[in-house]
Amino acid sequence: MSGFKKFLMQGNVIDLAVAVVIGAAFNSIVQSFVKDLLTPLISAFGGLPDFSSLRITVGQSDFMYGNFINAVVSFLIVAGVVYFLVVKPYAHVKDRLTAKVEATTRDCPECLSEIPNAASRCAFCSAQVTTV
Repeated sequence: MSGFKKFLMQGNVIDLAVAVVIGAAFNSIVQSFVKDLLTPLISAFGGLPDFSSLRITVGQSDFMYGNFINAVVSFLIVAGVVYFLVVKPYAHVKDRLTAKVEATTRDCPECLSEIPNAASRCAFCSAQVTTV
C-alpha cells in the first residue's frame, strides 16, 4: 500500500491531474468561442453553418453525413483556434524568453575531446589547435 501512496504523491501524477482539469476547462472555453462567436460569424457571411439536416436514405436506413460534416468543420475550427490563439503565441513567447547561449567550448579535431574556445592546445591529446 505504501508503494501506491508513493506513486500517487509523485509530481508526475499530480501534474497530469492538474493538466486534465485545466484542459477540460480550456475545452469548454474553446467550444464556447467556436459555437457562440465563430459559427454565427461564418453563418453571417457564408450562409447556414449547420449541416445536420443533410442525409441520404437507402432503404430503411438514414445516413446522416451532415452530422459528420459538422464534426469535421467543428474540429477544424477548434484546431485553428487552438493553434493560432495558444500554440503560436506560446511558441513566440518561448522563443523570445529563451536566451541564446554562446558555446564556450568546442571539440578537438584530433581526439574529439571538449576544449575551451580560447585553447591553443588540447589538454587531452596535446594537439595544437587554432583558436576561435
